[in-house]
Amino acid sequence: MDKTTKEKILDAALELFSQRGYKGASVRMISSKVGIRESALYNHFKNKEDILNTIVSTLSSSSLSFLSSGKPLEESAKKGKSFLREFATSFKLLSYDEKSEKFFRFMMIELMQNRNIRDIFLNDFHQTHLKILSQAFFIMMQEGMIRSSDPMLMAREFLSPLFFYRMQATLLRLDRESTSSVATLFEKHIDFFWEMISE
Repeated sequence: MDKTTKEKILDAALELFSQRGYKGASVRMISSKVGIRESALYNHFKNKEDILNTIVSTLSSSSLSFLSSGKPLEESAKKGKSFLREFATSFKLLSYDEKSEKFFRFMMIELMQNRNIRDIFLNDFHQTHLKILSQAFFIMMQEGMIRSSDPMLMAREFLSPLFFYRMQATLLRLDRESTSSVATLFEKHIDFFWEMISE
């Protein structure tokens, strides 16, 4: 299926954002990459910020797609280790998804220089994952599946290595090196973590 002009604009913008950062990628560059006039781009988006917001909302929601099965968290969390495996697998798949990797690179460029991007990352992405995980750990504690502890601290301890492995995979690909050693770490992390917290 052919991509729409809107999809082409989003793809071109994400590519340029991941290479040059937000400020370094102009609307003119985006429209040129798509092969349309700059004025034509405004038929689809109000401005560059609108393009960015669309990319962020699309890719942020896809990062939590493993929860879109329709089951409430209360039910999913009762699967214990299987829930954590699904969560980590979702995170791992994002690490090997081309669009998500470009978005991740863009975030790494912007985190140090763009307050708006920091807010998006910390509030819409990082805190969302922590909230889901901490709620899941609390449910597991209530079910007697894991030891009682601070669920938010558990969430941070579980999520932090996943974030690091994702960064490691991105850096290896930048240098055109194999990521096979990192790929297995996601699974090993689940086993190791579950052993530490289970009753």
